[in-house]
Formats: sequence, C-alpha cells, structure tokens
Amino acid sequence: MTEVETDLYSIKDKMYAAADCIIFGFDSGKLKLLVFKRRVEPLKGEWSLIGSFVRLEEDVAEAAKRVLKEITGLENVFMEQLKAYGRASRDPGYRCLSIAQYALIRISEYDEELVEKHGARWYDIGAVPDLVLDHNWMVQDALERLKQKARYQPIGFELLPEKFTIPQLQKLYEVIYQKELDSRNFRKKLLSLKVLIKLDEKDKANSRRGAFLYKFDYETYHKLEKSGYNFEIS
Repeated sequence: MTEVETDLYSIKDKMYAAADCIIFGFDSGKLKLLVFKRRVEPLKGEWSLIGSFVRLEEDVAEAAKRVLKEITGLENVFMEQLKAYGRASRDPGYRCLSIAQYALIRISEYDEELVEKHGARWYDIGAVPDLVLDHNWMVQDALERLKQKARYQPIGFELLPEKFTIPQLQKLYEVIYQKELDSRNFRKKLLSLKVLIKLDEKDKANSRRGAFLYKFDYETYHKLEKSGYNFEIS
C-alpha cells in the first residue's frame, strides 16, 4: 500500500506579499518623505507609504523598483531592503506580509507631473501625517537604518544634486544624525577622506563670495573600498 502524496501548496492557507517603499528626498535643508493617499479599502483615503502587491512573476526587489518608477519616473537610484513586517493583524483587509524597501532620490530629478498624477506629496520628515497600518514603524526603522549606514558608507550623497557645497553636505548629515556638527571639524574630516572633487564653480545663492561646488568621486571611492577603506564621516 503506497502513501498518497499530498500537494501542500494547494491546500495550505494563502497570503499576499507587498513591497512598501520609504522614499526619502532632501530639499531646502530638510529631509523629506514621499507619501500618498491610499486608493483601496480598507482605510481608503488615509495617508500611506507608496507600495504594491508583489506580482507572481516578480522578485520583491523588482516590485519595489516598479513602484518607484511608476510614481517618480526614476530608475537606477539607491534602494535597499529594510526588513519584513509580518504581524498577523497588520492589515485588516487580508493576511499580508510586507517587505519594506527604502530609497534615496534627488528631488530635482523626479517627474513632478507623475507624482501629482498619483496624488503623492512630499512632507518634511518632522511633519509627516499619521500613516496607515504599520507604516509609521517602517519610517522610523528606515530613519534609523539611514542614520547607521550614513556613518560608514557615502549614501548621503544620493540625496544631493551632482554638484554641492560643503555647507549643504553638512546640513544633510546634521538632518540625518539629528544633531549639529562643528563646521571646522566636519570640513577637515570630509576633505581628509579624499573622495571629493573640487570644481572651479561657486554657489552664490547665499553670499556674494559664494561657496565652492564639489562632486563626489565615486571611482576613487570604489577603488578605496576594495582595499578595505572605511568611509566614516563622524
């Protein structure tokens, strides 16, 4: 007598998988978050992170990239998986596991019309409205990851325009670290890392004398990284 094989895939409970994106930008000295009003019940019309169910033929990372492109028009930006959120009660609509991803984009490069079309809006990180489900937790976890990662990897440059001043860079890191940094020590430390290219251009938006513009030297950084270089900015 042979044992009848059971197809567990066909009889076990099913659940959805979602990719939720925490999309950060930096503008006018402020760290910002892109959110939109949820389009489906339950909680339709409430503020939410931007996300989507993962399609059967997609990898989770591909789903997140699709969401980002659909909303902002951007591709090939910094995006990293944060963590999975799987409380059984997290979504009153149906059992759903969310794999959160956080992205860093240059606000000057996104498609404004596309963002408006989807009803999305940028909020200063300190003024983000209450979000649905466990999205508030996701944002806090992403902020902590950004803070930790920015100490040892140059991901902060992903939020800046290609050309930037040292004061602009300092302001960005002050926002990420949530503390003031000594200007003289910051400049000294930054220049000692030897990964900035000084340009023969100045930003005169804030003073007649102006501040020199710089570019991040990704080629030099990657060479140093392979040799065990540690990018520690504070």
